[in-house]
Amino acid sequence: MKKISDFTDADRWVVETALKERYGRPIAVEIADSEIKLDQASAEITLCPTFYWEERGVEFVVFKVAADRYRSQFYYSIAEQYGTGRDFHDLAECVTTTLRLQADHEKDRAGATSGKTGADLSKT
Repeated sequence: MKKISDFTDADRWVVETALKERYGRPIAVEIADSEIKLDQASAEITLCPTFYWEERGVEFVVFKVAADRYRSQFYYSIAEQYGTGRDFHDLAECVTTTLRLQADHEKDRAGATSGKTGADLSKT
């Protein structure tokens, strides 16, 4: 089996820049390896380079699943995990899409709906 190449310094810069833009400050990004199924129909597990970070009670992972192919997830707990549902050929698009999905999910968890204001949300 062919080993998936590690993330580069340029890849780290892409992720850290997207996070700084989203949160307005630097976010610590760790590099790890994850064992994941690349094909849900197969029992085969593949070791993939992974970026990991936490922010606002949410944990994020971006897996490098092949050369120039990425998959991501965010999760609040082992029982509450979310992904984008697809792989990306562009790391920046993978990260920004994941951050947007999580931000939308955060609003849903807080009860925000179209047309409501902050004052509406603080009413009990």
